[in-house]
Parts: sequence; structure tokens; C-alpha cells
Amino acid sequence: MSRLEGLRADSSQFTLEGEPFRILGGSIHYFRVPKAYWEDRLLKMKACGLNTLTTYVPWNMHEPERGTFNFQDQLDLKAYVSLAAQMGLWVILRPGPYICAEWDLGGLPSWLLQDKDMQLRTTYPGFVDAVNLYFDKLVSVIKPLMFEEGGPIIALQVENEYGSFAKDEKYMPFIKNGLQSRGVNELLLTSDNWEGLRYGGIEGVLKTINLQRLSFGAIQHLADIQPQKPLMVMEYWSGWFDVWGEHHHVFHVEDMLVVVSEILDRGISINLYMFHGGTSFGFMNGAMDFGTYKPQVTSYDYDAPLSEAGECTPKYQHLRKLFSQYHSEPLPEVPSPQEKTAYKPVFFEQNISLWNSLQFTDKPYRSERPVNMENLPVNNGSGQSYGYTLYETTVSSGGALNSKNNIRDRALVFVDRQFVGCLDYRTHELALPDGKGARTLSLLVENCGRVNYGKALDEQRKGIVGDIEMNHTPLTGFTIFCLDMKPNFMKRLTCSGQWKTGTKSTSVPGFFQARMCVDGPPRDTFITLPGWGKGVVFINGQNLGRYWYIGPQNFLYLPAPWLRSGENQIIVFEEQKMDDRIQFAENPDHGRTIDVYKLPFCTLL
Repeated sequence: MSRLEGLRADSSQFTLEGEPFRILGGSIHYFRVPKAYWEDRLLKMKACGLNTLTTYVPWNMHEPERGTFNFQDQLDLKAYVSLAAQMGLWVILRPGPYICAEWDLGGLPSWLLQDKDMQLRTTYPGFVDAVNLYFDKLVSVIKPLMFEEGGPIIALQVENEYGSFAKDEKYMPFIKNGLQSRGVNELLLTSDNWEGLRYGGIEGVLKTINLQRLSFGAIQHLADIQPQKPLMVMEYWSGWFDVWGEHHHVFHVEDMLVVVSEILDRGISINLYMFHGGTSFGFMNGAMDFGTYKPQVTSYDYDAPLSEAGECTPKYQHLRKLFSQYHSEPLPEVPSPQEKTAYKPVFFEQNISLWNSLQFTDKPYRSERPVNMENLPVNNGSGQSYGYTLYETTVSSGGALNSKNNIRDRALVFVDRQFVGCLDYRTHELALPDGKGARTLSLLVENCGRVNYGKALDEQRKGIVGDIEMNHTPLTGFTIFCLDMKPNFMKRLTCSGQWKTGTKSTSVPGFFQARMCVDGPPRDTFITLPGWGKGVVFINGQNLGRYWYIGPQNFLYLPAPWLRSGENQIIVFEEQKMDDRIQFAENPDHGRTIDVYKLPFCTLL
């Protein structure tokens, strides 16, 4: 069914269906929220006084292997956008193909990096071909959801913050044409931080800005370069993300309200990034690298108005009061909070060492020199994307093992399966003990998350990416195991008869299994792992994400829909040190905090 005119930016104010319209938006990523909770989160968005949902679309989730698409279940984009329409929300879609989002490789599939000459986010032929095939599929999914087709999508964003990257002047017109040539006729826009606005933009595409405070005359600058156009803050950063080993970022509600109030007073449209952050479940977190590599944590709480578990924070309540002033009718009631609980601790009953689990991986690959994970012949030719890779070879003496800084990102080193040390970006050399005869050297390498922002995207291959030297001689003759811990591997592991019972025979690295009994309907909870080191937690086959004792995150969110009444299976993969139990908490412990407003970099990004 056709409708009146959609969202237009023909004057200093947006119009929708010919009437003045102000976007009061918020970002919630469907891929970071359990599907069973989509409705709850969108109802809370509507009850806060927002009228527009924005979401990124992660290419690497929708096309995990080249040519194999997934828009089902947790990735059912059509269902998510349709649900927003049922709630009376408009939708701005941000389909990338690059999305940043503190998401591995900014949402780009790692199999693109199999091409050693790949130039991501440019008109390099290999990238263009892959984008075209992806857009063919994606647009076929979203086109029926466009405003002109009777759907809720009123605008789409062309790429993401390209002004800060700007390597190829032909690239943004290619992405714009990629949408329009496939029948997308809704309003197109770009978003950039203050620095990125210096890039020329694209003809016929509305510029918007991303910021957290109104310094440097940012809004006025946008008005000056784009006169007689509506002003919009596409990303108003409601908090900030966290990296391992540093503090949890908070953005105090008083500081935020001053800026949001001024934006609204000036008649400017706004989108809260994030309104609800959710969780980077599994291995999907990104990383920063502005000279030092820093992987991001599993939680994407972001200190947003809705917490990671979907609770209405004081920030939510204050914003609701503020947004209510821009509505003539009373706002809908806020849905009642989800019930939470601290379950009793569960004790580990069975374990299997890393070494005994290797028989359940795909066939190992033998190579003279190390091969990075993306180029391993696994996953139907698409390589390994995430998780761990084990490299084994033989050494005949002790001495100096040097990584030549070719470890991406962190390697536990073993000689005859005895731990001898760790190699990473800071530590490039280890002394291996002397011994008689040939011994097995093993390097368990973790991809801790690919960088999602900046100029280094093309350099995000993981595993061992070059030669490793022993006493100044490159090592050769590797056997390489893919440990991406996908569901099929976890199923084979679980069903095997290789598990040992009791705690006396435990070995790390290894997998530890426990049963968790839930009486009555399941409730949200938080797993805590005091006494453990670093690893990953699986609940009923779902990868909850990484934990690491260095913090700041000291918990993993366990959503009730992923539990069942009765018996549940918990498997922990632990690298270095373990306890005999895991514990639960009713509320998360975010660790030490730092006020994001005191950090100058947030004004620049």
C-alpha cells in the first residue's frame, strides 16, 4: 500500500506525511538483546517518549560464511522492525556495510580478509563484489518494510562515520547507489563526529552529527555547512563503552540532561546512542587501537537509560520526564521490571582438558608456516572468524622463543602441555626450558576482538600472522586446530564420553561442566566467577561471552529466556585458573568507574 510523502528534509524542519516532525530516537541493537526481550525493550522505549527506533545491521552475523545468509530467530530483522511498527515506532535503519558499534571488525565479515590485498570500505573490486551480493539479499528483506510500502522505515544511513576514514572518494556514492538502485527511495543520511564533518559528504544525502557535549560549536558548524536543512544529532552518546583492564565508564545524569535539554530547546532532532546497549554475546566484541590494542568487554551496558538487563535507570526516569514535555498526550505506562534473582552456587561435576577436546574439532590443518585464522580451510572455505586457534610444532632445545609481534592477540605457550608463559602485544619473547629430544610446542592463540574503528581495519587478521622464531630461526611444521567453539563442536564435546568426574583430575586449559537446577519460571541473573581467570561461559549451548579477572566487568548477564525450568547445563572454558563453583548475583558489579565527562577523547571521536 502506498502512503503520503515520507520523511523529508527540504527545509529547516523535518516533515513526515507533509507535517512537521521531530525525531526523538533511541538505539537498540536486536543482535545484542535476546529475541524474547525485544518487545519489553521497545515498550520501554515508547513509554520514555521516543518515537523512532534506530538500529545497525551487522553484516558479519547475517553472512557468517560467504554466500550463506541468516535472517532467522535472533537475527530476524524483519520481525524486529515489524515489532517496532506494532509499538507505533518509526525506524531509521543503519545497514552499513560498516557499522563500528564496538562490534568485531565493525560488522564486516572476517572472510573478507582472506584476500591479502583487501581494502575494506573502498571501491576495491573484492570489497565491491561482496557488498553487492550482500545488498542484493539485505534489500530484498527490508524493502517491504519501507515507508512507501506501508512499513515503518523512514530513513536509512549511508555507511557510518566515513568522514573519519575517507580513503576513497568513490566509495560513498557507490554505497548510496547500492541502496537506491535496488529500490530504496526513503531519505538517506550520513553521520559523522565533528572532525568527520570536514569530509565533503554526498550530494542529496543529509549530514547529521555524533557528539556528547556541545563544545567547539559543533551544531552551528553543521548548520553552517548545510543551511536550510533540519539539524540532527544522530548519536547522542548516553554513556560510553568499556575495555578490559580499565575502568567502567559512567556519564552522570545531571551532565547528560543539561545537553539533551539544550538540544531539544533548540528544536534539534536527537537519537540516543545507546538507549539500551545490551550485550556483545559470544566472541563478538570489538577493540580499540590508537597505538595500543585494547579489546572491549562483553557487556555493552554503556551506562545507557536502560541497563544491560533492561532495567529503567534514574537516567531513564529523568529523560522520560523531559521527553513528556514534547507530547500533548500522557506517555504510556512503563512496563513492570523483569524479576531477577541470585541463584545458589553450582559446583562443577565434570571436566575435560583442552588436549582431550581436540578430537572433537574439525580435522587439523598441517602447514609448513603458521596460517592466520581467516585463511584456515574451515567453515566451507570461509576460514575461522572467532575464538581460539591452537598451533603445535616440535622443538628440540630450549632457548628464546620470539613472536616477532605476530601473535593476534594473546597466546598461552606450552611445552609438552606444561604452561610456560604468555605472549601478546607487550610480551614478544619467552625463555623455553631445556629438555631432551623433540618436544611439542603449543600456542593457544585467542582472537580477543577485531578493531572496529580507525584506519587499521585491513590489518585485523588473527591467530599467528607471520613467523615465530626459536633462537632466531623461524619455526616450521605446524599442526593447526580451529577452536571457534561453535554449536556443533560444543554438542560433540558435551555428548562425548571423555568427561572426567570429580575435581582431583582437573586440568587447565579445559572445559568444566555443571548442572544448574531452576525451580519455577526462570529469572534474569548474573554469573560471577571469583577465583577464576579468563575464559568463556556457555549456558544450554548459548555462548554468553568472555570473562577476565582483570575487570572492570566482574559478571556475565544470563537472561531468563536462555534458562529453562528444571535442569540447565553450564560449561565454562577456562584458560589458566579455576574454582570449584560458579556463583550468581541479583545485580551486576561493574567494578571501578570513571566519569566519561572527564575524558577529552570523547569530544573527538
